[in-house]
Amino acid sequence: MNSSGHRYFVVHKPYNMVSQFVSPHPVRLLGDLDFDFPEGTHAIGRLDNASEGLLLLTTNKKVTKLLFQGTVPHKRTYVVKAKNIVTDESIDVLRNGITFMSGHKEDYTTLPCEVDRTTPPDNLANRPGDYNDHPHTWLRMTLVEGKFHQIRKMLDHIRHRCQRLVRVSIEDITLGDLRSGEVLELREEEFFARLGITEY
Repeated sequence: MNSSGHRYFVVHKPYNMVSQFVSPHPVRLLGDLDFDFPEGTHAIGRLDNASEGLLLLTTNKKVTKLLFQGTVPHKRTYVVKAKNIVTDESIDVLRNGITFMSGHKEDYTTLPCEVDRTTPPDNLANRPGDYNDHPHTWLRMTLVEGKFHQIRKMLDHIRHRCQRLVRVSIEDITLGDLRSGEVLELREEEFFARLGITEY
């Protein structure tokens, strides 16, 4: 137990699970994972139902504000499966920023980001209907923002549907060897140090 009494968790969120413990809808919840989370645990940020990978959970309500409202933006890295073969020209378009319609029906222009070709993570779970023999491109994308299903809309903009989206790191907290559905608990000092947060 940390001196503050709070606890901090790294989760490999599975596909087809929402990033919450309670929902009025018949969906898979974080409470369905094989782990006994303490009362008051909540997700920091979220991954949508179809996305998978790194999700941070804590009992500390201050973390969301510290992470998302700090003066220094934090990096988030995703490994993404895009339909068909993505050209160098299209990768440059993603890197340099694109404009799409936000959830508020306004144009939103993304900040420049890091994009490179990559290979799928070793600990990626098999998924029904995921046909890897069809033409596709795996991309590694590092952003300092994440708005309005941004990565999916960025890929739509270059006419490559996002077939799979896996978050692999937030700053220096990585998915590592965690497999789908697994949970790792971190000490408070290590949690904040790896996020680059010094004032907590």
